[in-house]
Parts: sequence; structure tokens; C-alpha cells
Amino acid sequence: MEQKSLTREEYKKELSGEKQPEQKRKIRIRLIPIWLRIIMIALLIVISAAIGLVVGYSVFGDGKALDVFKKDTWVHIVDLVKKES
Repeated sequence: MEQKSLTREEYKKELSGEKQPEQKRKIRIRLIPIWLRIIMIALLIVISAAIGLVVGYSVFGDGKALDVFKKDTWVHIVDLVKKES
């Protein structure tokens, strides 16, 4: 049995025309698809991490804000961590 894709308007018209008890079941129509939600959450995590790095490095670490994205900064941090252990 094939299921027909309906727009919200078509679905509302169909329900208003036929009000049988078995058709009163609500069908959830998502505004944002699940795959897009996952991508949006991943992007928000990356943006939050970048903002956290900038704030941490510039405010708490007294460095320049955009230096946190340079490779030399991270090489220096890794060297410091490896030296201590």
C-alpha cells in the first residue's frame, strides 16, 4: 500500500471532509527534517567550541583572539603538555 505525501493544506482539507474516528489520528509533519537538524546541531557545536576557544585564549589567557586558530599556537601548547609529562 503506497502512502501519498500530502501538504499541510491538503491534509487539513482531507481531515475536515472526512471526520471518521480512525482518521482523527494526528500525523506529525516536520518543518525541519531530521538530517537537517543533525547538521544544524553539529554546526552549533563547532561554532560554540570556536567561541569558547577565542574567549578562553584571549580573555583568560591574555593572547590575541585570532591567534587561537594558528597552527603554531597549538604546536606550542602540545609541546608544553608533552614536556611536563
